[in-house]
Amino acid sequence: MTAKKTVIRDETGKPQYLLTVVDDVTERRLAEQRIAHMAHYDNLTDLPNRAAFNECLAATLDRVARSGEQFGILSIDLDRFKEANDAYGHAVGDALLREVARRLQAAAAGAFLGRIGGDEFTLIVTDGAQPAAAAALAERLLAAFVDDFEVEGHRLKLGLSIGGAIYPTDGTDAKTLIINADIALYRAKAESRESVLFFEPQMSARLHERRTLEEDLRSAMGRDELFLHYQPQKKMSGETIGFEALVRWQCQKRGMVSPGVFIPIAEESNLIVRIGERVLREACREAASWPQPLTIAVNISPIQFRQDDLPRLVLSVLLETGLAPARLELEITESVLIDDFSRAISILTRLKSLGVRIALDDFGTGYSSLSYLHSFSFDKIKIDRIFIGDLEHSRQSMAIVRAVMGLGHSLGVPILAEGVETDAQYASLVQEGCDEVQGYLTGRPLPIADYAKLVGREAITQQNYAAAG
Repeated sequence: MTAKKTVIRDETGKPQYLLTVVDDVTERRLAEQRIAHMAHYDNLTDLPNRAAFNECLAATLDRVARSGEQFGILSIDLDRFKEANDAYGHAVGDALLREVARRLQAAAAGAFLGRIGGDEFTLIVTDGAQPAAAAALAERLLAAFVDDFEVEGHRLKLGLSIGGAIYPTDGTDAKTLIINADIALYRAKAESRESVLFFEPQMSARLHERRTLEEDLRSAMGRDELFLHYQPQKKMSGETIGFEALVRWQCQKRGMVSPGVFIPIAEESNLIVRIGERVLREACREAASWPQPLTIAVNISPIQFRQDDLPRLVLSVLLETGLAPARLELEITESVLIDDFSRAISILTRLKSLGVRIALDDFGTGYSSLSYLHSFSFDKIKIDRIFIGDLEHSRQSMAIVRAVMGLGHSLGVPILAEGVETDAQYASLVQEGCDEVQGYLTGRPLPIADYAKLVGREAITQQNYAAAG
């Protein structure tokens, strides 16, 4: 509040009155303070924003340049936030971000914490010896996300991926430190989510190669470099019951690229959604042309599974290709159930209502919760190849295989063993009562032309030839 005083004089100039004008500037100053706060703080979480982070980082750099101290930057990205936001809407997403900010702030214990956009957060760690202090703080942050979040009646599981960079080892200016922390964050997300990695010089080269590979994969979609191989699935008697469609990439520049290399990149970049749709459509179209009504198994990535329109896509492909729904088997992994159990069961139920079959793939490698099998009636359980490959040498692998066989038989669900490569493995599986088998021993992934006789094409060709003669 300010006051301005003015003397009021008469016609002779003699002072008669003292006029005091009071100006209440409280609201104006409050408005100015609100504007200043909005310029430096995030509206949703009330954490410092990107502008405040940049100012704090500049000030920190200026101080340590004189003192010779070290400090660390931690770049944080939320794992599985986008899926929760897409599934439950922005209101739940916003409430979740506010709770995330609260947990991060509590774990940060006074270190500068800012939200720089979306589900990205950054910390500046100035206290303690580096990198030990930054690493210890990162571990506290990870521990803060062990428990589920309860938001708007939903139980949600989130994780953190964290990348770190240390001044002056990993950079002496703001731009370099931020870039290197982000590179470390990318590696943490790519190698093992819900983990922390600190920058190493070789990461830059790996990131460049990964980006180049992603660009080539995008181009491959337009150049028809992706194609399918088919691997037989057989009963233990030797009867072929179907095939699994497996995507392959013959790159013009790189030659044949291993699925183990390009599938993770496709998933990280969301290219797997387009690739998966193409694989589903091509596999169904191919299977619909077989004279023999064998099943066709198609893998559904967890990224694809999170798309709300997956049942609609499957129905559209079935109608377009004319494939009988009972001949399509969709293979999903346990991870789709871990992320959001109730939503996953809802989608699986919708898919099952179309008449397609659902197989639980890679069983035994994840959490393998019996609640999955109790809550949904799977049509098949596939035992992962890592247990089959170790059957002859590991009592533990044999015990796991035996337990899964017994579980499947008690539930009336057929068990398929993947990755069978030797006669000894096959004999053990027969003895344990395995129902079906897939692997190099019974058939490698090959172009469908190599299996023409199994799908009935050769017999049809011979009949047509005889009729023509």
